[in-house]
Amino acid sequence: MAALRFGFGRLNSHLWKRRSFLLLKLTAFVCSVLLFCEFFIYYLVILRCNWPEVKTAARDREPGTLKPVLNAMFLADTHLLGEIRGHWLDKLRREWQMERAFQTALWLLQPEVVFILGDIFDEGKWSSPQAWADDVERFQKMFRHPGHVQLKVVVGNHDIGFHYQMSRYRIKRFEKVFNPERLFSWKGINFVMVNSVALEGDGCSICSEAEAELVDISRRLNCSREELRPGRCGDGQPPPASAPVLLQHFPLYRPSDANCSGEDAAPPEEKAIPFKERYDVLSRAASQKLLWWLQPRLVLSGHTHSGCEVLHGARVPEVSVPSFSWRNRNDPSFIVGSLTPTEYALAKCYLPLEDTVLITYCAAAGFLVVLVLVHLGLVASPVLFGYKLLRKFKTM
Repeated sequence: MAALRFGFGRLNSHLWKRRSFLLLKLTAFVCSVLLFCEFFIYYLVILRCNWPEVKTAARDREPGTLKPVLNAMFLADTHLLGEIRGHWLDKLRREWQMERAFQTALWLLQPEVVFILGDIFDEGKWSSPQAWADDVERFQKMFRHPGHVQLKVVVGNHDIGFHYQMSRYRIKRFEKVFNPERLFSWKGINFVMVNSVALEGDGCSICSEAEAELVDISRRLNCSREELRPGRCGDGQPPPASAPVLLQHFPLYRPSDANCSGEDAAPPEEKAIPFKERYDVLSRAASQKLLWWLQPRLVLSGHTHSGCEVLHGARVPEVSVPSFSWRNRNDPSFIVGSLTPTEYALAKCYLPLEDTVLITYCAAAGFLVVLVLVHLGLVASPVLFGYKLLRKFKTM
């Protein structure tokens, strides 16, 4: 009787050890998959991104003439979901993706300034004061940054509404959180940040004020570049004598995305769809005004959620920055730029594909199911099955 009990005890101990070992293996495997998909994959992908090298003229390579390089990061269309259209699971998944991507990029690339080109929020045009405060708090957590890194934000139509929804209240609410600075200069480089929603051209009071502000910036830039006498430029420190980089949410006018190429361009079925002025892109008139007033050397925009490079007037390049969120693209990305007062170089940095993460999770789930079934004896071990199949093949 005692021997029988001892035998049962050994059997139970053996089963308990097997189950404990299985649980330990499952836990380790699940933790490894989670760490890879939610943390390490961002480092592996973004680690391939590097700051582009600025090509300088021979005269600028001489000792004492080297110009400081500004490392800037550009992203667009984060579309943080609000209380109306935001499902909790969608919020959790997409916002975690953007937070990890942004924080990883900050740690690996160490930019000096980050520009977000509009549509920070998805429901800024509708949100109540409390919902707006909640959305801002989430944004500040996701896009937190060290004090030495500057974060500059351009307003988009989802932040304050299209022209017919735009109001002073929404604009002031946005500018209370994000600095309303229109002309930002650093290391001799000028950036002009435009409220493109207000460039409707219908003479509304908000539109007239926005245009008057741009005209004043144009005067200051032209005055600085023409090196007029200080008294002619008015009071205050004049901006650097450098052609500006124009940053806005709406792209400058183009008929469609038909001439855009690249893996993150619009899908083929959408490329030939004509753009609607003042909705998909700025109007021809507003685009011509901006180019005439500011004479930029480079334009960066968002809004379309797809990548595109076009040339305006045979000399002004525009880069449309794709969306930063999985909610809008399977392959989100951002732009890194190395800029000097006279030159610049841009490079595109991709984030992990959402499909890659989902496939990894599905494969891991399938592996777990097979592992449990093998342990329960419901299916043969793949190794044992392969060994038997090999022996059978040899004896034939």
